[in-house]
Amino acid sequence: MITTEQIAQMSREEKLQAMEALWADLSRNAAEVESPPWHEEALKETAARVADGKALIAEWEEAKRELRNRFE
Repeated sequence: MITTEQIAQMSREEKLQAMEALWADLSRNAAEVESPPWHEEALKETAARVADGKALIAEWEEAKRELRNRFE
């Protein structure tokens, strides 16, 4: 198992790759992962912003690329 000390020594790119690998593994069994109670409210708020035309929508790959550029 990886320790928090090992994580602290990782580069930002390595951390992002680890997060993506963890998410890919967790999402394989999405039915087993229960959403937290606040998630439904956050989804409703987002849907309302989209319906009101107040949300910017981007393709997932484009959004990831923009976030990586912003935080690398």
